[in-house]
Amino acid sequence: MPEKLVQPPRHPYQTFLNFPLATEFDKLDAHIAILGLPYGAPYRMSEVTNDQTNAPTAVRVASARLAQALDRHDFDIGGPLLAGKDIKVVDCGDVVADPWDMHAHYRNAEAAAKKILARAGMLISIGGDHGVPIPIFRALEQHGPITMVHVDAHLDWRDEVNGVKEGYSNPFRRASEMKWIEGMFQIGLRGQGSARPQELADAKAYGSQIFTAYDVLEQGMEAVLKRIPDGRRYYLSIDADGVDPSVMPAVMAPCPGGLLYHHMRTLIHGLVKKGRVVGMDIVEIAPMYDHNDLTSIACGRFIMNLIGTAVRAGYFE
Repeated sequence: MPEKLVQPPRHPYQTFLNFPLATEFDKLDAHIAILGLPYGAPYRMSEVTNDQTNAPTAVRVASARLAQALDRHDFDIGGPLLAGKDIKVVDCGDVVADPWDMHAHYRNAEAAAKKILARAGMLISIGGDHGVPIPIFRALEQHGPITMVHVDAHLDWRDEVNGVKEGYSNPFRRASEMKWIEGMFQIGLRGQGSARPQELADAKAYGSQIFTAYDVLEQGMEAVLKRIPDGRRYYLSIDADGVDPSVMPAVMAPCPGGLLYHHMRTLIHGLVKKGRVVGMDIVEIAPMYDHNDLTSIACGRFIMNLIGTAVRAGYFE
């Protein structure tokens, strides 16, 4: 098993928004940490190194187009990203995997997340497929109770697929089994995924509140935010295919009719203002299908909206 939990970003070397690289977690000094989670738990061998493993690198490289002048006014957040405050943001590199141990990546991810969350106020992860947040959910145990907010075209409530219980169709079934997850809001569902009628029934029986993409398009994201309790600790998990392909085209399962950029901005800003967002992940980006880096840039913009709004809400003061 590799000795280190993480390694620097892949070639070409680029941290997110050119923030400092920090891989020594026992010495971590940061308010916000970025972490790459390339490798999920595959259902078949062809998925071990599918194109989604390249997403953390693609998002970092594209972020260079966003980081040319962080002191400039950002109209999405009402001013420069860090608002002139002494906010420390670091990039913690990518979690290390082991080709001889398919479970090592998840163990390393959980260990890294626990160390980061002990020293930083917010963890933002970039996947990888939607299995990779499962170890992050586990690492939240000491930071709960957590209200889970999930954006996706798909329900992701399968108990197992091909005998695998922690892949990209399983994360919110696994989250429902964690005592520190106190509620779940699933937003943007549409089309057809791996969920069968039984999985939908199970999600509803658990108490998950489900909002289809059409609920949001017809009623607005504000109507969804009103249903999410105030004053909670929130974790936001974003599958890129929950967003419309016009905004994030680089996904393995594109489906028309998804959430638009302004819906996502409203959700991120709204959660920050309602309570405390302890973390966020963005997953399921397949860079080979991108156009002019549009998907990676949208991912970067979501992260910047979270950082900028949290700074203005006084999270780190």
